[in-house]
Amino acid sequence: MAIVKREGSKYLYIQFQYGGKMYIKSSKTTDKELAERLESNWRKQLIEQYQLGIKPTIDTLEAFKEYSASKKKIVSHYVVNLWSMRAAEFFSYVPHLHLLQSRDIERFKIDMERKAYSNQTIKHALNQVGGTIKYAKRMGYQVPEVEIPSIKLSRGRLRYLTVEEEQRLLEAVDPKREVKGLATYEKRIPRIKKQMQDVHDFIIILLDTGARHGEICTLEWSQINMARKTIALWRSKVKNESVLYMSDRVHKVLLRRFVSRNSKFVFTNAQGEARKHINMTFHKAFQRAGLPDCSAHTLRHTLATRLIQNGMNLYEVKEILGHSDIKTTMRYAHIEQAQVSRKATDLINKMNLDK
Repeated sequence: MAIVKREGSKYLYIQFQYGGKMYIKSSKTTDKELAERLESNWRKQLIEQYQLGIKPTIDTLEAFKEYSASKKKIVSHYVVNLWSMRAAEFFSYVPHLHLLQSRDIERFKIDMERKAYSNQTIKHALNQVGGTIKYAKRMGYQVPEVEIPSIKLSRGRLRYLTVEEEQRLLEAVDPKREVKGLATYEKRIPRIKKQMQDVHDFIIILLDTGARHGEICTLEWSQINMARKTIALWRSKVKNESVLYMSDRVHKVLLRRFVSRNSKFVFTNAQGEARKHINMTFHKAFQRAGLPDCSAHTLRHTLATRLIQNGMNLYEVKEILGHSDIKTTMRYAHIEQAQVSRKATDLINKMNLDK
């Protein structure tokens, strides 16, 4: 038995060699007898794993924590961590991940439905359950053979902003607007000014680029060429890159931010790192503008709709939006068909006049 005391730690450490590899970890105890039993169990697990082909198990809570930690660098980590931890809390009666059953996951889904969560939110939560199981499998742990319930999302009417609605939204996020409880613009502290300016600038960029929210959150100055007025967007969702030309107002926004930049990111948090999700801020802005049924993605739909209404075809819009498959862009097909119908009517009327 190799139980050792390490300098700087109150706990005993387990240390031994197996299969030509050294294994070391804390026993998390000061009791030598307990530490020796833990070492014996660890050796047994290694024998089962390497000689009998039995994979190690992982605690359910630990599995969700490890999965969440593996996603720490993505923009949507807050959402991943939130629902990973809530799922782990719900499954607290399941000691090890491989003991999780399909009926447990179905109960989790039903519990969320009873609490009146939207289908989109339930889908997010179930995605974390599925993601945790897949991650644990990649890490070599025993995992359950379960079925993740399928959630169908109704697309409903394609929501985009009219010109008048866009104007209302921009007025609602005007950084110089009067706000009850806040000092006048000139007397506001820099932090408040920055937060309000960020929301305004973010919305302008989303409106005129059609970019995804996360793509702008992580946008770096190295991706921007002010002289050529281009933005090289890495589409992490579909693993491709698009080079977009700036509209005049996007160029104006980025030029102002470029002059006062103090980070490699265009939009930063208080620590100078990339902004995380600001969906709640957007939600409040849409509420103030009287647009409660809109979200950041509505701005993407708005650009796509306007481009088609002004003569671009679906394949051209596909490139602007960074879709990997034209099937995704086909949701705007009815708009293009309406444009074609109007053109045909104008042409028919002209031909009739020429008779």
